[in-house]
Amino acid sequence: MGKQYRILTAAAAAIALSFGAAHAATNDAPPPPPGGQAMMGGPGGPGGHRMEMRMQKQLDELHGQLKLNADQEKLWQTALTTMKQNHQAMRESHKQMRDQFKSMENQPILDLNAMHAAHQKLDEQNTQLREQTATAWLNFYNGLNDQQKTTVSTALKKHFAKMHEHEQKMHERWGKQHGAPGAAAGASATAKP
Repeated sequence: MGKQYRILTAAAAAIALSFGAAHAATNDAPPPPPGGQAMMGGPGGPGGHRMEMRMQKQLDELHGQLKLNADQEKLWQTALTTMKQNHQAMRESHKQMRDQFKSMENQPILDLNAMHAAHQKLDEQNTQLREQTATAWLNFYNGLNDQQKTTVSTALKKHFAKMHEHEQKMHERWGKQHGAPGAAAGASATAKP
């Protein structure tokens, strides 16, 4: 289940990057392993601001390439605004969740039911926000002509390839750091053409 979640998160992040929803997706990465560092640049993770700046630059480049008409531009702006508002709402709800869990740390007996309920509520809210963002970007995409969709598809394919490469490097690093058997052999096998 965890591997499926990571794959879905990676795919969603790739799609979101080209459409801007990645701002929201950065907070949805699975938590780092105990004692590990946050890797996705989300809240508390390294490079979050740099990642957002890179994504904004890529969005701006894609926007310029698409040569949108007035109706398409409205859909782009609606999607962009929806994404930014939902991303901010997700950040705020994550902060509230962290604050709530921090306040529970001082209790001698943790209320796991309350913690679970709070997590479920946050998850449901974030699912709704992600769906709103996805719907806004899909409305935009559906308003594009075939040439514009090809431009978006090309950008997505490039990003999928970069994400796959990044994932492979992360696996290699993790294997080296944790002494996973076969990590070096697996790394060399993926490096061969």
